[in-house]
Amino acid sequence: MPTSVKEMLAAANAAVPKITPDQARDMMAKGNVVVLDVRDAPEILASGKVKGAVHISRGMLEFRADPELPSHDKTLTKDKPVILYCASGGRSALSGKVLKDMGYQEVYNLGGFKEWADAGGEVER
Repeated sequence: MPTSVKEMLAAANAAVPKITPDQARDMMAKGNVVVLDVRDAPEILASGKVKGAVHISRGMLEFRADPELPSHDKTLTKDKPVILYCASGGRSALSGKVLKDMGYQEVYNLGGFKEWADAGGEVER
């Protein structure tokens, strides 16, 4: 059944809770959480990333999130909460939905990197 990006984003936003920078900071302070930047490399080079975030571009997410594949990133485990972000929140919402579909239970959308930086979140280059 054909669908549109608008419909895909609506489904993703319904499945993946949006959190604020303050909520993300609280979760990160408690530890045992993976912060995942799904932007492309040039975006990260231009702006930096959330301090401690793992970079896996949206296009590689499924291959890095699947523990059955040799390309699996071992920082992604289904027993840890995952906080995703991108430039504006769309790719992170879609990425979060994919992770939920793959069996990751606790997945959150931080939204856009600028929101994090503007709220005083720590950034690393």
